[in-house]
Amino acid sequence: MPEPLEFTGERFVPGIAGEIAHEHLHRYAFARRWADGKRVLDVACGEGYGSALLSHAAAHVVGVDIAEQAIARARESYVTRPNLRFEHGSATALPLGDASVDVVISFETIEHLAAPDQPRMLAEIARVLTADGVLVLSAPNPVEYSQARNYRNPFHLHEPPREELDALLARLFPVRHWYGQRRYFGSAIWNERRAPNLEAWSGDAAGVAPATPPAPMYALVVAARGHGQVTEGSGVSLYSDRNEAELLRLDAQAAEVMRLDRLLGERDAALDRQTVHIHHLEDIAADREKIVSERDAQLAALNDAHQRLTSERDGLIREARNKAAQAQQAIDALRTEGERLERALAAQERIIAYRQSARWWLALPWLRIKLLLQLIRSR
Repeated sequence: MPEPLEFTGERFVPGIAGEIAHEHLHRYAFARRWADGKRVLDVACGEGYGSALLSHAAAHVVGVDIAEQAIARARESYVTRPNLRFEHGSATALPLGDASVDVVISFETIEHLAAPDQPRMLAEIARVLTADGVLVLSAPNPVEYSQARNYRNPFHLHEPPREELDALLARLFPVRHWYGQRRYFGSAIWNERRAPNLEAWSGDAAGVAPATPPAPMYALVVAARGHGQVTEGSGVSLYSDRNEAELLRLDAQAAEVMRLDRLLGERDAALDRQTVHIHHLEDIAADREKIVSERDAQLAALNDAHQRLTSERDGLIREARNKAAQAQQAIDALRTEGERLERALAAQERIIAYRQSARWWLALPWLRIKLLLQLIRSR
């Protein structure tokens, strides 16, 4: 079994569920009425699932794609179908002869080409079609596909608006029947006898009215060279996958949403309990903060008292040191004075002792005469 192609989000690969599956598969189902018993070319066939679907109704189908890996995958996947083959080639250079097919299918291809290459693609399609051949083509509506969604598909080189695409087709296909495609959810009631009549409604509990078709996300056109060469399709074409995979996916998503909502409720309840506990802890923290503030105030008061007492102690120590220094200075002065007085007293005692000696008395008259002479001379 060949390796599956990687799903890039652009080329549809069988097995991918959702919107892209509904859109792509519905287009091929829609095109079967023109392919019935015909020689069909599927341009840009990709993995080949659409070509294989058409081969159940067509006489022969050729799928062409520019991706060699996709063609190799298609050849291996659908090798058992005798009326189906795949060729490697470009939409602007189809590997088929002139007027070799009755119907050309080209879904979501033209926007992958640059604007100058799009007329070349349509010219190639016209070349390989028989004179009474039919083209069934689809392209995104850029107003809804890109502009309304503020979206740019990196794989699209040029998305021609409806008027531009119509002008491109008009040069080669004078007859064109336009259809719009868009996926939507609703309810279907149908006649089991498969009567062709169909009615559509939209509304709500307040009332209903005939449904207005929504703006198409994709344009489909069935084109031919003459009015008698193409039959117009049904007024409305519906498609659903056989296993209702999309509804199952939505149901699974709804169940998941309910599960997540339940988990969210449980989480909110846990958060509420945690919030109560947090408030309790905040109250405890506030009480402790109050106690800490009171203790800080007490500590600040004690620090202030300690600093004040320390300052007073330092002042008293300085004052005591000053007084001690002054007392020491007084003691030193008194000691000095005492020593002086002791020396003076000792000198007086020596003088007194000298004067009391016989020598003093013998020298005294001569001392007086000496003093008298000094007085006389000084006059």
